[in-house]
Amino acid sequence: MTEANGTANQKKMTIIVTKGTLDWAYPPFILATTAAAMGVDTTMFFTFYGLPLLLKKLDLKLSTLGNPAMKMPMMGMHMAMPNWVSTIPGIDSMASSMMKGMMKKKGIASLEELRDMALEADVKMIACQMTMDLFEYTMEDMIKGPVLGGAANYMEYALKSDVNLFI
Repeated sequence: MTEANGTANQKKMTIIVTKGTLDWAYPPFILATTAAAMGVDTTMFFTFYGLPLLLKKLDLKLSTLGNPAMKMPMMGMHMAMPNWVSTIPGIDSMASSMMKGMMKKKGIASLEELRDMALEADVKMIACQMTMDLFEYTMEDMIKGPVLGGAANYMEYALKSDVNLFI
């Protein structure tokens, strides 16, 4: 017996993606690609500031503001960045460059690569219609693969899912 999205016994997971900074972009894609590799039917719903992760061209930044757990390896130790540092012009760009450099050095996949992996693994991606209208995006602005939908579309998947995540 099969359903529209997989077998009747196949595990299902949904992820609501609401953040678009470099550090918040990785977890939903890592979880989605891992779940898909494990045979989990996975759906991602991109809304508000998570929606730009579907744009053709990404220019992700790291936000240092309000992130006291952010400790960067520097000079042989892990140094925290106090919140007041966020007021310095250009600090987010500098921190973003440092993080991207560290990720590249460590061989961590780029967000573009993770998006491609998710699409290749048949992860369903829904671009929130309301957010598209709000921020005046069109589907032509987005990568190929996501579909346009609203909260009701997401709920169709969420109500049948074993795991629902909000990131």
